[in-house]
This record gives sequence, C-alpha cells and structure tokens, in this order.
Amino acid sequence: MTSQTSQPPKVVLITGTSSGIGLAAAVSAARAGWTTVATLRDPSRSDALRKAAGEAGVDLDIRRLDVTDEASITSAIDGVLADYGRLDAVVNNAGAGHLGTLENESVAEVRKVMEVNFFGVLNVSKAAMPHLRASGGRLITVTSVGGVIGQPFNEAYCAAKFAVEGYMESLAPVAAAHGVSVSVIEPGAVATEFVANVGVDLEAAVAGAGAYAPQLSAYLNRTIAQFGDGAQTAEGAAESVLEALTADEPAFRLQTSDWARGFVGTKLTDLDGSAVLGMTNGWVA
Repeated sequence: MTSQTSQPPKVVLITGTSSGIGLAAAVSAARAGWTTVATLRDPSRSDALRKAAGEAGVDLDIRRLDVTDEASITSAIDGVLADYGRLDAVVNNAGAGHLGTLENESVAEVRKVMEVNFFGVLNVSKAAMPHLRASGGRLITVTSVGGVIGQPFNEAYCAAKFAVEGYMESLAPVAAAHGVSVSVIEPGAVATEFVANVGVDLEAAVAGAGAYAPQLSAYLNRTIAQFGDGAQTAEGAAESVLEALTADEPAFRLQTSDWARGFVGTKLTDLDGSAVLGMTNGWVA
C-alpha cells in the first residue's frame, strides 16, 4: 500500500457534466487524481455520468448547480468549501446550443441564450473567484470555435461565446496578478448529438424560416455532415480541459483539435474579415 501524501488532492468543480465534454472532463480529472465535483442542473440526468465514472473506476462528487440560479451556485460552492476546505479550479462547461437568425427570433430568445452561455459563466466565476485567489487556482471556460468565428444562424450563440472570450481575455491579466490562471477551451464539432444540442425540430425550423429557408437548409446540411463525419470525440476534447488543469503554465486559448486550430487561425490572421466571410458565405449558398 502506498503512503498517503501530506497534501490533499486538489478540488475542481465542473458545470454541465450530464453529457459530452463536461462528462468526459469530469472523468478525466478524477482519473488524474483531482477531487472532482461534477455538477449539473438536473441530478436526475446523472445516469450516464455515473455509468462513465463506474466504468473508469473513479469517484465523482455529483451535485446540483444551475448556472442561471445564483442561490444554486452559492449553495454548491459553499458545500464544496464546507466539505473540502478548498477550491482549486472551476471548469465552466454548462451551456446550450441555439439556432436562429435575426428576423425570425425574438430578442427575448436571444437574452435567454446569453443568460445561459454568458451570464451563467459569469455567475459561477464570480462566486468562485475569491476561493481561486486563495488557492492560486485556475478558471477554465469551455467556449467554442464559435467564440472566434461568427457562424450563420448562430448569431445569438456566437454572440454569447464571443462575449465570454472577450470577458475572459480581459480578466486574465487581472486574475493573473492575484495568482489565478484563466483559460478558454475552443472545441470544434464534437461527436454529440447536434439536433439534441440545438433543441429544435430541424424540418419545422426550415419550414418556418420564410425567406431564409434555402440558406438554413444549406447550413444544416453542411453542419450535420460535419458533426456526423468530421467531429472529434468528447474524450478528445476533454484532453484540452485536462491540459488547462494540469499544465505548469497553461495557455490562455486552447483549441481541442488540429481542425479547430486551423479554423480559428483563419480568423486570427484575417485583418479585414474577407477570409472568414468568404468561407461562411459558402455555407449558406
């Protein structure tokens, strides 16, 4: 039997762990020796998470956390501090896909997207930051390549992810001055169910798109093919989360695949926007 180390395992809290990258990241962090608090909005949806943990032979501390409910966030973080006495990292992974375009959706729908994908990240990060300062911890947020490149019929989703990236890029030097590392993780297409993620009936969406129906149909055909054939696994994407957790000096921006690096690179070297729009115009032609 190996002797116990004097230092207790570091503690990470991960949001949105019922499926996909969040689930894979929780299992990977636990396998790497972190005490992993895997949170989700609806604990009744934890079956897949529990099964994955069992198959990996790891223990997860599964708790409820709704990123749009400040009382839920406070309760979860207070519980972690009460039980473990520390919080060394937070992974903001919870989010929701959305499909729509300006004329065909209400501003209220856009606000709802922002509430989950942007303000939810801020709610959790704000509550965690004092404890991350105390531990010299890490604040990690799963964004998207859609946080760098605007994509047709994803205006609201990309706006939220752009906002997260801008916020975290601005926060990073301030947090670093107090010992907290800030990183964003940029996945491309991940092999989770696209239709389920956006939460709409795609045939009905095209039928109701009016003048934009041909463009939406073209976009969906292209995107579903990408998710079906060119997507990486959630486990592969979670490797970048683990890198941000464990690297001595993690990068601010980590893409999860070579495809994502090439895609994001198009924008980061595109001073006048012509390369990006030349590409995305073709998605709706």
